[in-house]
Amino acid sequence: MDSHHLQSIFTPQRLERIFPAQRSTDFFEALYGDADEAAFDVKLAFNGDAAGRLNFQFQLVQRPGKCLACNLTYGLPKVFIRHPVINMTGLVADIAAALDLPASRLQWNLDQTEPHRQDLHVIPLPITILPE
Repeated sequence: MDSHHLQSIFTPQRLERIFPAQRSTDFFEALYGDADEAAFDVKLAFNGDAAGRLNFQFQLVQRPGKCLACNLTYGLPKVFIRHPVINMTGLVADIAAALDLPASRLQWNLDQTEPHRQDLHVIPLPITILPE
């Protein structure tokens, strides 16, 4: 698939449907008992493709007046993989459906958290499309 076509599939609107803002709220509600306690919001973004891999990422965006400290975000990949509210299996299935592929053709993992700026950390979600 070419990059232009992928960008037209994974628009900000579609990514919001795949991982709605409410899921971030529900995650922090489950984690802290109060979503207002969270220091950041979680958003799904598509960062293009390279070397046969689709590059998605969870963007951890600092909330106003809060501190996005590394110690809050480094353990999240392991938590995201297991947490039912994040639902990685369902999320990857939704990405597969957007590509008109069975979920079994997508291989994914979550990489380590990367601080990009003081107010933005990302968790890379590389996805490889396996041959039929």
